[in-house]
Amino acid sequence: MGTLRNSVHLIGRPGADPEIKSYGDRKIARFSLATNEKHYNDKKELVTETEWHNILAVGRTAEIVEKIVRKGRLMAIEGKIQTKQYEDKDKNKRYFTEILMDEFMLVDKMSNDDEQKSDKE
Repeated sequence: MGTLRNSVHLIGRPGADPEIKSYGDRKIARFSLATNEKHYNDKKELVTETEWHNILAVGRTAEIVEKIVRKGRLMAIEGKIQTKQYEDKDKNKRYFTEILMDEFMLVDKMSNDDEQKSDKE
């Protein structure tokens, strides 16, 4: 058996425009991505459950994200899951999980406003 790979594929919509930060000549983009799953409950009612994912893009990918990713746009992403640890103000260990995005593709069409923003940048 070959090497196992940490890989995740998601299709969803950003909950807000990405937050962009620059560290020297390197950019980092962060945003939350909502994915929906529909199923029928015990009462035969269609239920939609939304899961939120923390997305991180770095370098060239972050630069592209800054130009074209907007709140509500349907997108497909590929990346890997990573868990980070930190200490809160009370010295308790806390963990959070995020997706380090390698590649993405917008699934819906760009609106005229988005095209104009992209052309200006």
